[in-house]
Amino acid sequence: MFDEIQFEKINRLPKYIFAEINDLKMAARREGEDIIDFSMGNPDARTPQPIIDKLCETAQRDKTHGYSASKGIYKLRLAMCKWYKRKYNVMLDPDTEVVATMGSKEGYVHLVQAISNPGDVAIVPDPTYPIHSQAFILAGANVEKMELKFDEDNFEVDEDQFIADVKEALNNSLPRAKFLILNFPHNPTTATVTPDFYKRIVALAKEERFYIISDIAYADITFDGYKTPSILEVEGAKDVAVEAYTMSKSYNMAGWRVGFVVGNKKLIGALQSIKSWLDYGMFTPIQVAATVALDEHHDVPDKEIIPRYLKRRDVMLEAFDNAGWKMGKPNASMFIWGKIPESCRAMGSLEFAKRLLVEANVAVSPGIGFGKYGDEYVRIALIENENRIRQAARNIKKFLKTVEAENNVKSNSESKGKENG
Repeated sequence: MFDEIQFEKINRLPKYIFAEINDLKMAARREGEDIIDFSMGNPDARTPQPIIDKLCETAQRDKTHGYSASKGIYKLRLAMCKWYKRKYNVMLDPDTEVVATMGSKEGYVHLVQAISNPGDVAIVPDPTYPIHSQAFILAGANVEKMELKFDEDNFEVDEDQFIADVKEALNNSLPRAKFLILNFPHNPTTATVTPDFYKRIVALAKEERFYIISDIAYADITFDGYKTPSILEVEGAKDVAVEAYTMSKSYNMAGWRVGFVVGNKKLIGALQSIKSWLDYGMFTPIQVAATVALDEHHDVPDKEIIPRYLKRRDVMLEAFDNAGWKMGKPNASMFIWGKIPESCRAMGSLEFAKRLLVEANVAVSPGIGFGKYGDEYVRIALIENENRIRQAARNIKKFLKTVEAENNVKSNSESKGKENG
């Protein structure tokens, strides 16, 4: 009887492709294998000590252990306003234009739940961070995918093509799309845009009447002179846009779950309303510590975080190139979007990732898990130190030689078959 009961929201979700890699990884570790793990964007470094100290100090106060505010304590929301003023010269109202969330992912999902009607359509570039599309599926809405096109050497978005593709997606969607999702620096591809891109996309949103949800989770992690722009820098952007930010990567606070959604008052009001029904906010000492981090330690990304990922990026690109795997150089985020070596490309990203894990003890995320346009790539998180990166390169070099030998045998066999035929 109960087998006949269906959960349609769950049935609409695709198979979680990363689970296969996770299962292989856990099995290998149980067998005692040393897995060099680049598969998840989980910072490996410690949260800066002053932030930890403030958490511990505040947790000792009796009055901080009760329910908190679902939209975040005032001082934390104010600290986010100061962050935007300092970084982008953008003014925000802490009461009506800011929500503190349990990580940007929770904020994003609850925002989508609040503003989506059944059957609404969101345009989502592909590949994408999975929740950017699946949040709409969970809300009973639909997704119109469009390929994200970028330069494979420097990962700069083809902005003219992007605008054209959004227009085409608008025309293709039934009903007409109500939302556009942006995420730059992009996860998984690391692709970036210019400030002019946001001017054009805001103008298009006003002309075509759709809302924009921008995710800048990796805003602080940039290299080689690149600076992440914010959509809210554009005059009038708050008429059509909200933006999500998180402290997870910029301050090594992934497990703390501190994020924000800011911008358009109507959308922020909807998020504040739904959160008032669903939660009581973060643990107050976490919010106090996050406030101190933003107000007093905003130099952490420049001093501690960026140098670490920059060094790892450069070591990986050089070591993997020497191993026979040449990849483009990203100018932002904590990932490398590596195009699969030509000798392995026919495998597809899932089979390549599985073999790399089993035969080279190196874990990466298959690009197909981020969408159909990601299948020639894998995402590599810069979460292992330089020595581990070089060891991974040595393992990969041996693996690639094995694959090349297999390909040669296969090619010779096919040639003989043709001759005999």
